[in-house]
Amino acid sequence: MAVERKFIEDAIERYKIATFLETELDKAGFSKLDIQRTPMVTRITVEVTKPGKVIGKKGKGINDVTKILQEEFGIENPQISIAEVKSPSLEPRLMAKKVCKLIEMGKNIRRILHSLLKEIMDAGALGAEIVASGKLVAKGGRSKSLRVSAGYMPKAGEPTRLVKEHLQVASPKSGSIGVLVRIVWPGTEFPDKKIMKPVELPRVIQAAEKVERQE
Repeated sequence: MAVERKFIEDAIERYKIATFLETELDKAGFSKLDIQRTPMVTRITVEVTKPGKVIGKKGKGINDVTKILQEEFGIENPQISIAEVKSPSLEPRLMAKKVCKLIEMGKNIRRILHSLLKEIMDAGALGAEIVASGKLVAKGGRSKSLRVSAGYMPKAGEPTRLVKEHLQVASPKSGSIGVLVRIVWPGTEFPDKKIMKPVELPRVIQAAEKVERQE
């Protein structure tokens, strides 16, 4: 039982750290993190789109985050490494947040999903799916779902573990809308798919225009 309790406590602590960093580094384009414990240090690697915002002037930003991890989370000697996201269009969290911000700006939801699905596939994804569920129409309308997808996307079994996904919630005036983004990264090998055929996008996706987002 002691070993099981230790695993549970470690999982809870990792979740708390991830939640804190996700909130703290949101404006820096937080994507994901990796935590590795050793007897001497706790190595935390964070991937963001804007590393400079995390590091801060003369390292003040990253020093402040390190201090909070020590004092509030009780982590001894945390070593934080900041890495820049190489392909933002292939990161489900970043794309889900992008969809949510465009929805909150009042952009056409169907156009948003088509545009960003095209962006993901143009970045080299083997498959992608975006699902928006909730108050997709004016306030007072019934909830419904809108789904767009392209390429190969496993739905059951062990292959689903190879799919990267993230769920984000948009809050426009009409009501909350859940946005689920699922992406199959380039180079992913599935046991039931030895040879992946080139992905051909549907015409409606090929013709989708880019939806601009105001910063």
